[in-house]
Amino acid sequence: MKLAGRVAVITGGGSGIGLATARRFAREGARLALVDRDAAALAEAAATLQAMGQAMGQATGAEVMTFASDVGAPGAAEADAAAVLARWGRIDVLMTAAGFSCGGTVLTTAVEDWDAVLRANLGGTWLWARAVLPAMRRQGGGSIITVASQLARAGGRGNSAYIAAKGAILSLTRTMALDFAAEGIRVNAILPGAIETPMLARSFARHPDPAVPRAASIARHPLGRLGRPEEVAEAALFLAGEGSSFTTGSEILVDGGWLAG
Repeated sequence: MKLAGRVAVITGGGSGIGLATARRFAREGARLALVDRDAAALAEAAATLQAMGQAMGQATGAEVMTFASDVGAPGAAEADAAAVLARWGRIDVLMTAAGFSCGGTVLTTAVEDWDAVLRANLGGTWLWARAVLPAMRRQGGGSIITVASQLARAGGRGNSAYIAAKGAILSLTRTMALDFAAEGIRVNAILPGAIETPMLARSFARHPDPAVPRAASIARHPLGRLGRPEEVAEAALFLAGEGSSFTTGSEILVDGGWLAG
């Protein structure tokens, strides 16, 4: 197992990319701490992961902690990370998959919506990195996996706050990679294309006919379809494990060819 004995924190772990990554990591033996604002989704995720572990022969199922927390709330990440360390004594992997999008141009986005999007995406990434880095420094290493977007490179219409936040995550990823490389801490970003997640469905639902933006998005990917969360999880597994031991400050595209086209 590629992650046996390792402890991974995944924000946004109740659904979408975060949940798919939690399942993939669990199959590789990781202990998991999942963070999400949706307590019901977290409970369902934990039950699924424990059942998976039992099916794999673990008597009590996968080892899972859950935190119904707002990743952008000051102090929440530190408290949750402290609880993880109190139970398992280390944090080897952080994946910041929690995200939020409201749509809108610079002119149509309300100030409170701008703040909320940057708080969840960029603020949540920053706060959770701050919370786990001291433990990773003590351990002599770790892997931080941020989740940006192909839109951070390509740009896009009608989603200014989200795209700005994802672009800032790329810059933050690079500077953290440089700041902590000498201590064995690797920091890399995944740039997904349009992935079949609840957040994407909500984005399409903002259109009078959700089928219209969905069809346009599919057409924009040279592979001719939307991505699956499990495909992003495979990239996360690579960045979490020893196979990426010489990879830091990098951007892994899982975008169906969007940026190439």
